[in-house]
Amino acid sequence: MDLFLGVVVGVCLSAACGFRIFVPFLIMSIASLTGHLNLSPHFQWIGTYYALIIFATATMLEILAYYIPWVDNLLDTISAPVTVLAGIVAMASVAFDLSPPLQWAIAIIVGGGSAGLIHGGTASIRGLSSISTAGMGNFFIATGELILAVVTSLLGILLPLFAILLVGLLFLLILWKFVKKGLRRKKAESSG
Repeated sequence: MDLFLGVVVGVCLSAACGFRIFVPFLIMSIASLTGHLNLSPHFQWIGTYYALIIFATATMLEILAYYIPWVDNLLDTISAPVTVLAGIVAMASVAFDLSPPLQWAIAIIVGGGSAGLIHGGTASIRGLSSISTAGMGNFFIATGELILAVVTSLLGILLPLFAILLVGLLFLLILWKFVKKGLRRKKAESSG
């Protein structure tokens, strides 16, 4: 896999980990088993039937847990470091045309950063929804996150250049949201 393409696929899969931890790994496992994704040598285990069963089970449990009000908020809190780690592993598993130090540096910075940024944005949105709807609106957020995790993962593997545009737009949206929130806070502090 070409270096640029490997990084693009890795960014998409890492970003998808920010929405759901196990969905991208389930899709990676299926794609590897069907010959649509080449994995780095040390990550061939992702493309085994044992891993497929584990990822399918974990995905179902994760999906169900995010549909339980307030449990989803708890999951957002405790899964933040795991999400970053998942993004690192997702990036490292596909960016295999690099020396190990460079592969891990890119995986940590780009993969972990992508997953962490997306997770932080979605956790903030869920938190606002929980406060404003007593958790009842989180069903729609959980559904949207699930759809985005599946679409970003699939597009990352099948149409990586199109997917990177989608991920870039998501990053810009989240950054814009944080900047807008910071400007409102600054305005409130200066007028108060």
